[in-house]
Amino acid sequence: MGQDRGKYDFYIGLGLAISSSAFIGGSFILKKKGLLRLARKGSMRAGQGGHAYLKEWLWWAGLLSMGAGEAANFAAYAFAPATLVTPLGALSVLVSSVLSSHFLSEKLNLHGKLGCVLSILGSTTMVIHAPKEEEISSLEDMAKKLVDPGFLIFATFVVIVALILIFVVGPRHGQTNILVYIAICSVIGALSVSCVKGLGIAIKEGIAGKPTIRNPLSWILLVSLVTCVSTQINYLNKALDIFNTSLVTPIYYVFFTTSVLTCSAILFKEWEHMGSDDVIGTLTGFVTIIIGIFLLHAFKDVSINLASLAVSIRKEERAAPLANGLGGHASYELLDNDTSLDMEDMEVGPPFDSISRRNGTTAAL
Repeated sequence: MGQDRGKYDFYIGLGLAISSSAFIGGSFILKKKGLLRLARKGSMRAGQGGHAYLKEWLWWAGLLSMGAGEAANFAAYAFAPATLVTPLGALSVLVSSVLSSHFLSEKLNLHGKLGCVLSILGSTTMVIHAPKEEEISSLEDMAKKLVDPGFLIFATFVVIVALILIFVVGPRHGQTNILVYIAICSVIGALSVSCVKGLGIAIKEGIAGKPTIRNPLSWILLVSLVTCVSTQINYLNKALDIFNTSLVTPIYYVFFTTSVLTCSAILFKEWEHMGSDDVIGTLTGFVTIIIGIFLLHAFKDVSINLASLAVSIRKEERAAPLANGLGGHASYELLDNDTSLDMEDMEVGPPFDSISRRNGTTAAL
């Protein structure tokens, strides 16, 4: 019964993770359209410190969509391992890319379609090899994990890096370097996922009748989550306002997922219960997703499809025999001219005079 219950929870978490990707992918488009409308009106942009987007209904629609996605994601962490839930965020990249091609006039070419297929295959691979059992099932277990020396060192490092990026690097390079704001969202995201995981467990225990509201850890996790998420939203808005959505979305996915997988390995130790084949399968799936996302966006501005590819191949096939024929003809003429010159030299003058003329030398021998 326990094993069946674990599988049941696993598939519930899987379904919630997929639905959250759909909502989150759509939220990027709604937010971007809202920010573009504000830019056309001449309002101060979010990247310059403005908050006019708070009066734009499209931005609020995007926020609600993201809230629904995050709520589904929140619930998914309560049922499935973080190693499974977080990488499935790649599906939000696919949704964002498909919708941006329709609503933001961003084309999805052959490379993009191939990247979508690879991302789906990578996600499927990770689902197959993800751990099926939970490592933490109660707030008491969560409390023990949070005071583990390894996680304390990791959390301290994350906070220091985030503060340096926010107060030192951000004001200097945030407007020109796309990695700055995304890095802030990603490193803080690792802690927010840990808070979400703990609160999900607290909610499950509360539903079961345990007094989780009286537990101080529940409130600590809630306050930490609100702080982390508000910071992420602020800097993600700045990144979306300044840089192209097709760049922000995949880079944010790679950075955020890497941070969460690192945090999961340190805090939840889910990887310790995976066999070598599952570890290799999970890493392979993750790398496949990264390659798919790279193809999805690296060649986004290249206009290529199956029809143009076929035409290009036919042109190359036609040009190859022609080039070979001209090359052979030119070689034949060159050889013929050299032979004629040699014959003339042999008939007109001595060998030394022939050599001097063929080398362009006019000196008398």
